[in-house]
Amino acid sequence: MEEKAYRYLFSVLGMSCAMCARKVEKALKGIEGVVFASVNLATATAFVLANREISFEEIEKAVSAVGYNAVKEKGEDLESRKYSEAKKNVIFAWIFSSPLIFSMFYHMFGGHLRVLPLFEIVAATLVIFFAGRNTLKGAWIAITHGHFNADTLISIGSLSSYSTIFLNLFFPSSMESFGTVGAMIVAVHLTGRYVEARLRNKAFKEVKELLKLKPREARVVLEEGELLVPIEAVKEGSLISVKPSEIVPADGEIVDGASYVDESIVSGESIPKLKRRGDKVVSGSKVVSAPLNIRVEKVGKDSFISQVIELVQEACGSKVPIQVLVDKVSNVFVPIVLGVAVFSFVLWAVFLGASPVYALKVLISTLVIACPCALGLAIPMALARGVGEMARRGVLVKNAEVVQTSLDVRVALFDKTGTLTKGLLRVVEHNLDEHTLKVVATMGNLSNHPVARALSNLTPDRVSLEEFVEEVGEGMKALHMGEEYFVGKPHDSKLYDESFEEGKIIVEVRKNGEVLGFLSLQDELREDAKEAVDRLRRMGIKPVLLSGDDFRIVSKVAEELGISEFFAGAKPKEKLEVVRNYQASGFKVVMVGDGMNDAAALKGADIGVAMGEGTEIAIDSSDVVVLSGGIARVADFLEISRAMYDRFKQNLFWAFLYNGIAIPLAVMGMVNPILAETLMALSSISVTLNSTRTLKFKCTQV
Repeated sequence: MEEKAYRYLFSVLGMSCAMCARKVEKALKGIEGVVFASVNLATATAFVLANREISFEEIEKAVSAVGYNAVKEKGEDLESRKYSEAKKNVIFAWIFSSPLIFSMFYHMFGGHLRVLPLFEIVAATLVIFFAGRNTLKGAWIAITHGHFNADTLISIGSLSSYSTIFLNLFFPSSMESFGTVGAMIVAVHLTGRYVEARLRNKAFKEVKELLKLKPREARVVLEEGELLVPIEAVKEGSLISVKPSEIVPADGEIVDGASYVDESIVSGESIPKLKRRGDKVVSGSKVVSAPLNIRVEKVGKDSFISQVIELVQEACGSKVPIQVLVDKVSNVFVPIVLGVAVFSFVLWAVFLGASPVYALKVLISTLVIACPCALGLAIPMALARGVGEMARRGVLVKNAEVVQTSLDVRVALFDKTGTLTKGLLRVVEHNLDEHTLKVVATMGNLSNHPVARALSNLTPDRVSLEEFVEEVGEGMKALHMGEEYFVGKPHDSKLYDESFEEGKIIVEVRKNGEVLGFLSLQDELREDAKEAVDRLRRMGIKPVLLSGDDFRIVSKVAEELGISEFFAGAKPKEKLEVVRNYQASGFKVVMVGDGMNDAAALKGADIGVAMGEGTEIAIDSSDVVVLSGGIARVADFLEISRAMYDRFKQNLFWAFLYNGIAIPLAVMGMVNPILAETLMALSSISVTLNSTRTLKFKCTQV
């Protein structure tokens, strides 16, 4: 008997670096019964897979043991709240620190403000302990659990500077007040945090949009008539009625009626399927042409739409974040700087005979000049510049991590309908005369079927019809000038085998039973599909076609694009499995799609790219959205990402070079705290200026 798996997805509060996430992940893996745990720093979520049922209290206890909090709050709501809080904190910090900075420089150039000491105490206290409270908390959590992060150095430097306010009150002749420096450190640090939070806040709508696709009500059929009730009140065995253009609210079996049903949620196919009595339908699919009565078989968490939501949540929670270079380096950089600062204090106070006050000034200068604000801004500022460049080219980046991840992508999975193809049927061939085309277009205009809509676009001219009947599963009939016209399934489909092999749809036209001709319809490839596939291949990325469509259609598209590997008939769960299989083989995967059936695969892939014309859930489940310019923008995104990463490396190089020169100067007592803060600010400015330079890259041309 197969062992049951228990899945848990939740949010984690308080993490600020990769080391924090690793601590939480290790703690979760220590819970008895847990077979897999993954913590996503970027989304502040954790996913746990266990072979036994685990209470949330156990999870909370394990996470709190390493200093963090596990909560059931939804990721998108949590991230929105964090972004709002970061915005308020940075505004608050600059409101109170700006007067301090002005006063400090005014004082340095010979001016004097009588209210400065009192204002400095109040303002610095508010900036450090209120606006910077989360930074202090993050540092305390790290220290008490045996590791260091960027918050540690920021906190120690700002608190050391803050302490000089009170030392100045008792020793005004020998100790200057550097409280303003402490406030400046926190303000600059919060600016970097705000930029980071703003970028992340855009990537948390997928679950919310999925929930919108779940109908809130269902029309239950009772003896006394139909009754609209909340979906929660629908039970297994209930009989429900679904009208045309309505979403099926629960999984079940058709007991009365026949209609075309749009099941793109399941298969991704753009053409609705005919469903009759005895056929199964799933929640989330859409009734197109006629009402259906359905006997409910699955409701709640067992329904298809709920399972899709769970897939997206699981993919989101188990997505392993990139190991951000800054966090890795900071984990070593911070304790080294702390050690150097303490060494400088001992060196001057013990071995060089300086006063403890002077030694303290050297210690503060060392801490302040080494505060990794430039490191914190190196990536967000360059990212903002690169994201702006992509936006001008019609590419929206929602998840900052994909820039680094893109360097290692080796497999590109493409959905077919609406991604490599236009997602709209078009008549590509016919042998009808002009008058017959007008009759066909008029008949097509009277139907909601996608094939009929394509036929209605043949010509704007219309004719008068005496009678019109739509035969479900067969086609359309009409009387025109006493003649009976039929447009629909061929009488002998073998006559069109060659067209079927090419993935085309054939509609036959007959008048009074005699064949007048045919129309061939096809979902055409995007004009730039071949270009995109060729460019990716030259970049060392393997293109793979992953579609829910029929094998013949998928194989034909793959052949036209020169794609040697493809998957047909893939449902949402199977698409996610294909992604996982490539990842298990050691490949980084980019998934490109546009439909709801692609949502789980988009989130499960290392990078999810959605086409802007696609569904809301596909767009919100992705890391990147192609707003305009076509499928070739996927290659543009990857090339621009590489140029952005080069800018990241430049910024980090200059930031480390600055620290390599500045820290020894501070240890030697050649820099006071105010100059140290000025130099630190200049290093941040240099990073910003480098980030705002024009981003140079070269798109490969075919």
